[in-house]
Amino acid sequence: MALNLKFSAALRAAQQDQITARLGANAVVRVYSGEQPASPDTAITDQVLLSSIACSATFAPPAVGSTLTVNPLEIGVGTTQAGDGTDATWFRIVTAGGVAHIDGSVGISGCDMNLNNTNIAKGQTIAIATMTFTNGNGN
Repeated sequence: MALNLKFSAALRAAQQDQITARLGANAVVRVYSGEQPASPDTAITDQVLLSSIACSATFAPPAVGSTLTVNPLEIGVGTTQAGDGTDATWFRIVTAGGVAHIDGSVGISGCDMNLNNTNIAKGQTIAIATMTFTNGNGN
């Protein structure tokens, strides 16, 4: 018989809510250039930190169905750390204490996190309009 694992809507929502619970208060989204590591458990090597985005005290409201929608985020002017013309390629979300939990791709569209511009300039404001996490294995 083929694999056919399915979770209830309530369980999928609870799994998504654990993201907020694990990240805790004041998580940080770090945007990098370079190659995305294999997982959040993999150390940063020669990747360049372009900017850090402080999240709301609560990372996200409770999940709706199997989707967790992160509270709006923005990198303010003057907080971008990179030099001009550096392309953002991936992000890592860490706790306020720096424990990594989520990595994902960065782009203009079709990526895990879509920015208004991936070519980062020092002092640039970068808005993350939306970021959602969806849990599969539905009915």
